[in-house]
Amino acid sequence: MPGEKDRPESAFGALIKAIIEESPLKAAGFIVTIYGDVVEPRGGVVWTGNLIDTCADVGISETLVRTAVSRLVAAGQVSGEREGRRSFYRLAAPARTEFAAAARMLFGPPEVADWHFVQLTGSAPDEAMQALERAGHARLGPRLAVGARPMPSLKQPAVLFRAEVVSGEGDLGAFAADHWNLAQHADAYRGFIRRFGRLADLLGGGVRLAAAESLAARLVLVHQFRLVVLRDPRLPQAALPADWPGDEARRLFNDLYLRLSPEADLHVARHFVTADGALPEASEATLRRLSLLRDAI
Repeated sequence: MPGEKDRPESAFGALIKAIIEESPLKAAGFIVTIYGDVVEPRGGVVWTGNLIDTCADVGISETLVRTAVSRLVAAGQVSGEREGRRSFYRLAAPARTEFAAAARMLFGPPEVADWHFVQLTGSAPDEAMQALERAGHARLGPRLAVGARPMPSLKQPAVLFRAEVVSGEGDLGAFAADHWNLAQHADAYRGFIRRFGRLADLLGGGVRLAAAESLAARLVLVHQFRLVVLRDPRLPQAALPADWPGDEARRLFNDLYLRLSPEADLHVARHFVTADGALPEASEATLRRLSLLRDAI
């Protein structure tokens, strides 16, 4: 009969495997999550061996990690440096700006609705429009889109109009239903709740995870929640259906992140290194994240 120590590890391993099989991980995207969750708030640089070991814990091979890192370097998101026989990678300046925006979305207070219209004026409106739609905007015409997130920073030529709702707020739900596929986003949130609700049940049942398992679980949690939130148009409450599952998913994310963080951060301090020494267990940025999540519960 397996001992008490064996059963929690087996239960956790089976659950994480099931979560990943339902929503597979890609090496480059998961490495981006490691930087955003662990590395960036602690200075932005880490030994490549830490990336390899952490990815191995979720079934991503060393070969895939090295290929993904090379592609991130080629894309200008990270840059490498050597110290003896070890290679270290740090975030490039443009990537730091993107990561800061993603961190505000995941850990910051709720966004205030910022309604605006974007009129594309460049020579390739279809490609630019697809980028806007991926960022949560709704297409109103070949060159015109509407959104409620904070005003976007656009790489393509466009005229931006700031807007406000001056009347008819009671019809915002109908307007949103006409222009956004909210059912698709609601399904994504419900899938997240279903998958990670099982993890909450496991932890609530008294299962204790090892430090490395806690970090792996937190990274998978952040990775999958980030993908759902990035695609969400993040409309104001008045524009959403009454049964919108986004708030429940957010509460689940906050709760699990706080539960997993003590052991996860301990693992970081014990194993993650830079050329100058170990990464700290906590930093001003990580402590602020935890404080914001606690305040939101």
